[in-house]
Amino acid sequence: MRNRINRETFTKMALYMDTTVSIKVVSEAISPKKAGQAIQRAFKAFRHVEQICSRFTSDSEVMSLIQRIGEPVRVSDTLFEAVRFSLEVASVSSGAFDPTVGAVMESYGFNRHYMLRTRQETGLPREPVSYKDVLLDEENRTITLQKPLILDLGAVAKGLAIDLAAMELHDFEGFLIDAGGDLYAGGFNERGEKWKVGIRHPQRKQEIIGTVELSNEAICTSGNYERRSPSDPSVHHLFDPKNQKQADGLVSCTATAPFAMMADAFSTAAFILGAEKGMVLIKEAELEGVLITPSLTILSTERMEAFLNEYI
Repeated sequence: MRNRINRETFTKMALYMDTTVSIKVVSEAISPKKAGQAIQRAFKAFRHVEQICSRFTSDSEVMSLIQRIGEPVRVSDTLFEAVRFSLEVASVSSGAFDPTVGAVMESYGFNRHYMLRTRQETGLPREPVSYKDVLLDEENRTITLQKPLILDLGAVAKGLAIDLAAMELHDFEGFLIDAGGDLYAGGFNERGEKWKVGIRHPQRKQEIIGTVELSNEAICTSGNYERRSPSDPSVHHLFDPKNQKQADGLVSCTATAPFAMMADAFSTAAFILGAEKGMVLIKEAELEGVLITPSLTILSTERMEAFLNEYI
């Protein structure tokens, strides 16, 4: 059992990726100035990933890539890794997770910049495409789009930014990065204990269904309450790539993983697959998860079940 020592904490918040990002660091011996500098470096990771992976601005790297169809394009390491991981998850989920759903998202109105409120109109039709239309060259670090398509990296970009930010904070005894409910908990909190993170009730915003204890681990939730289409509030943002309709088998899916990008992507993939197949995917990836159906039936892995309260 760890000694319960009250350490100093430093917290800052900023707006990135359409969400409030909060970073808290825990330290026994560091000045507020140095803590602030470290947190600012962590925030730069969010700005960096947003500038590369956002499909809401025409000058991002991913939007420049979709203008060059049929040719290998050398890209930054950040974009290459985001796309590479997306394709891996697409493969293991048999296409339930697919980063080529950008045109579908755009057609439903998910193309408005969160700060400028401007719309990014590509004009690309909703033609049949899939992750198999994206080719990677590991040696030359190039990406080839074989058909006109829009890459949507929203299900990995935030997690990637969290992971890059975490690298800037590894010298602290503890830190917590919270990007709109997607979190990475590093080390231990100010009392020398594991971080305690609540899992939100999918229908009652102010309630939780349980509290998970984490250390050096990420937790991400995909829910149908998170984002709604500006043009049709009845439509949420989690689409089944195969039928191009919103996935309705679950209302919430939470996954924990060693890295936030992994938790982010697998919570999305499991949500789209639905309760039974989604749980199989979580377990095959050796992750932990909680899946909640529209009738508020809870499916969970063994470790997560131990944390759940009797809220539902």
